[in-house]
Amino acid sequence: MIKWGKCDFSELEELEKKMEKLAKIDIERFCQDVARELAARLLAKVIPRTPVGEGSFETIEGKRYTIKSGGTLRRGWTANSEDEAESGSVPDATTYAKSLKILRLGNNFVIVVENPVKYASYVEYGHRQEPGRYVPALGKRLKASWVEGKYMLTISEKELESQLPALLERKMKKYIEECFNNG
Repeated sequence: MIKWGKCDFSELEELEKKMEKLAKIDIERFCQDVARELAARLLAKVIPRTPVGEGSFETIEGKRYTIKSGGTLRRGWTANSEDEAESGSVPDATTYAKSLKILRLGNNFVIVVENPVKYASYVEYGHRQEPGRYVPALGKRLKASWVEGKYMLTISEKELESQLPALLERKMKKYIEECFNNG
């Protein structure tokens, strides 16, 4: 009769327990955390890239009076309404990203980042205007028939998209290490 010898399976049993723990992790919570982090990173990129206007002015008897200060569009990224953006009482990007609602559509987790300011799309993509028309708020006549967009969100999305694989790999590696080291 042949003897097979002795073998210590304790490490394999320990690995099996860790793999079971890894299989039981809350993937939905992990995906939501990643979605919120991506939203915060997108906001961190788009907010500084958003142009700030000089504000609204009114000219009375040759004097210019400020009606609204600039920055409404920039504050709009973390505001729930245009009025909130105008008032200036908006949270920082990370706090706002944590408050965003996450929708699950099949295997996809969707988080919506939008700017409620009514002219945001015109600044993003550009717009037409009537050359020669006088704009009292600016105190000038319009010159060009087309104003080129700033593409602040489009550029920020593309930047984030290029960083996405490395970011997800780091997050997954950290999450798996936590499961294996805390087991």
